Amino acid sequence: MNHKMMFKRNTLILAIALLLPLSTGAQKRKKRIAKKPVVEMPQEDPRLANMREMTQQIIIIDSIVADKDQVLSQLCLSSETGRVISSSAFFGKGDSTTVFVNEMGNKAYFSQPDDSLHQQLCTSDLLGGEWSKPQWLKGISEGISETAYPFMLADGLTFYFAGKGKESIGSYDIFMTRYDTRSNSFLKPENIGMPFNSEANDYLFALDEYARIGYFVSDRRQPEGKVCLYIFIPQASRKTYDPIVYTPAEIRGFADISSIADTWGNGEERSAALARYHAIRINNHQTANVGLTSKTTALTSKELVINDALTYSSTRDFRSREAALLYKELIETRQQYRSLSQQLEQWRNNYLKATGNDKQSIARDILQAEAEIMQLYSRIQTLEKETRNAEIEIIK
Repeated sequence: MNHKMMFKRNTLILAIALLLPLSTGAQKRKKRIAKKPVVEMPQEDPRLANMREMTQQIIIIDSIVADKDQVLSQLCLSSETGRVISSSAFFGKGDSTTVFVNEMGNKAYFSQPDDSLHQQLCTSDLLGGEWSKPQWLKGISEGISETAYPFMLADGLTFYFAGKGKESIGSYDIFMTRYDTRSNSFLKPENIGMPFNSEANDYLFALDEYARIGYFVSDRRQPEGKVCLYIFIPQASRKTYDPIVYTPAEIRGFADISSIADTWGNGEERSAALARYHAIRINNHQTANVGLTSKTTALTSKELVINDALTYSSTRDFRSREAALLYKELIETRQQYRSLSQQLEQWRNNYLKATGNDKQSIARDILQAEAEIMQLYSRIQTLEKETRNAEIEIIK
């Protein structure tokens, strides 16, 4: 082999040797920049997005956190609405569910375990002083595997309850249905949506049509054993949040009940509703005390807690003259509040029976009385605080 051919061969070998590391390095670089596998994120149930867009616009006037077995003590209904009581109180034993008894006290709705040990709703009538054998409610189980926490409106047709199953977005959801008198069965229930329902347990829906106050219970964002009672103003017709006025984040906040204060608007409707709520509480308290002596009832209406150790019930108890004068005004204002609350209750009863011009006239009286009650309630709160502080300044 001559020198020229050897030179060409050596040059070729050298070129191959130089290219090999470049190829290996490129492969290594290609491995380093290889794309990671795509991890698919879990998709939200599309029903949640649709339901959120249709969130009902309501005013939630207050929320009360309580032990689950004590929450009924905060649910105040006018006598015309009926009663919601615990299953254990109604049957003398039972679970944590509730029983609804109508205004007449002769019809009850409640839940009992079926053959599969799932809670299912039934009804019973009071006949001859005894409750009849429970009858299962027909028509409400479509898409719902478990039902409890019933509530029937005064019309005897519109029915609310809590249900679990493929039609719910959480565990318990609140549903509404109507009784069809032709078929003697209930129509297919509808999920009433947000903000009433969530991915948590939502149940025990009740409407006081006479006082225009509504309630529902939820354990969303609550620790074990605690629930939140939401008190709201029912609307005559369903209204949702306008996406032109509210952002998606704001609507989501309303749906999740991130802040009840965001629902208050200028606060006027809330204040009037709070006055109605407290009027019902006072009326229910007075009804519960019917069996007490008149002296005890009078003292109860005059009591004022000063501190953990002192409760006054007379001007003679006060050491501060200023506090005694404020206390006297407080008792007079409380009496005005109770008297007007009783008058308002009478007007509401009359309104249901009235027609035409009489109905409009009574409606004006009701609105005026509600406004006055709101002012009286606010004044009572102020007087209690001022009286207490004036007396504490002397005795501390």
